[in-house]
Amino acid sequence: MSRSERQAGSILTIDLAAIVDNWRQLSALGGGARCAAVIKADAYGLGDEEVACALQAAGCRDFFVAHLDEALRVRKALGPGSSIAVLNGTPAGAEREVIEASLLPVVNTLRDLADWGAQPKRIGHPVPVILQVDSGMSRLGLAPADVEAVVIEGGIPQGLAVQLVMSHLACADMPDHPANEAQKAAFDSLRAMLPRSPASLANSSGIFLAEGFHYDLLRPGAALYGINPVAGAANPMRQVVSLSARVLQTRDVRAGTGIGYGHRTTSARPSQLATICLGYADGWPRSAEIKAFFRGQRLPFAGRVSMDTIVVDTTDCVSPPREGDLVDMICPQQSVDDIATAAGTIGYEILTRLGSRFERRYLRPPAHIAQTNRSTSETS
Repeated sequence: MSRSERQAGSILTIDLAAIVDNWRQLSALGGGARCAAVIKADAYGLGDEEVACALQAAGCRDFFVAHLDEALRVRKALGPGSSIAVLNGTPAGAEREVIEASLLPVVNTLRDLADWGAQPKRIGHPVPVILQVDSGMSRLGLAPADVEAVVIEGGIPQGLAVQLVMSHLACADMPDHPANEAQKAAFDSLRAMLPRSPASLANSSGIFLAEGFHYDLLRPGAALYGINPVAGAANPMRQVVSLSARVLQTRDVRAGTGIGYGHRTTSARPSQLATICLGYADGWPRSAEIKAFFRGQRLPFAGRVSMDTIVVDTTDCVSPPREGDLVDMICPQQSVDDIATAAGTIGYEILTRLGSRFERRYLRPPAHIAQTNRSTSETS
């Protein structure tokens, strides 16, 4: 353990080898479809530059972010060669910057289409873009009426090279939901009105639907990071993150002692308590009053989650942690999805809220393995 890890209040470990394994597993499910990687929101809070570089070394060549600043940062990390698409589109006036960085703008509106349609004439050569159509999520993309207007007005502006037509599934995590087939039918109908291009519809959960949802490019996000893409079934993905928090102080209390804000918990017996260095300022949900683990032993929370600390009950621990020890918060016994369930939310929110105060430790795949198609094993 490094000096910084010994001094850290909490340590977040990110297994890049597991992310690579998850990407390869999802790629194998896609048959002939290429597999991209959605690394928006700083790769769901885990570090977009580190994740993108590990996946590029493993063979991934297609990346999706949400914002232009994310795309520019990732381009600098990856260098030329890989495709980086900006899902939310790009601000008006930023076209030159996007073109110079060889980024792929996602066209979501008629105004986007007009702005980008003016660029080929300005620069003297075609400009690659992605068209997003709204097949039924009512979030982003050209609505059916917009697509019809494009056709009536003469089609896609000359000089725009459509690299991909995409849409997004709203209910893919519910395989039997009728919206899935309805969106697929709408997507096919909208594609038929546009220039023949590769297509993409499947997000993480969409990959586990029928093969007809795969098209030419898969766009997994959450599944790459270990979040379960198949609700109600065992998680097929490798877990990616672990989180450990240091014990700041231990104490013995009498029966009837109030613990934490509002004395929400009162000790029912003489108890041993440990205060750990983690709180809602670090992204741990205040509503997730769940448990920690020490050497596999369960440590229930005692009292409310505070901004910087949580108190856990170590009374029943055979060998309780001492001040300075690390207890496990995200671990084999307790996944990101478990914490999300306890907090009444989803794993996506848990990951993206993990704060900047953690000491971050990356487990990287060995270079000679990262460049092959074999599964990688954990390494530090």
